Amino acid sequence: MRTWKEVKKELLKNKKVAAEYRRLQPRYEFISQLIEARAKHGLTQEALARKIGTKQSAIARVESGSINPTIGFLEKVASALGSRLVVQLK
Repeated sequence: MRTWKEVKKELLKNKKVAAEYRRLQPRYEFISQLIEARAKHGLTQEALARKIGTKQSAIARVESGSINPTIGFLEKVASALGSRLVVQLK
């Protein structure tokens, strides 16, 4: 059985796959940071949702990458996690 690293390396040889991977990388990097920060604070999705006045399902959708949240929503999440949202163009 192949490892994820082996499969990923093979997939990224395809230029179209590699381009899409690079395009989506910032989104999934943010999601990883969000989940890590929530876990660091010992918060469940439900607890974080209560802190910002939304439902657990909204947090789950953000963490799964299935929606594009507004900057305002992300600012609320960041504040609830004792963080500051930073958006940059490079």
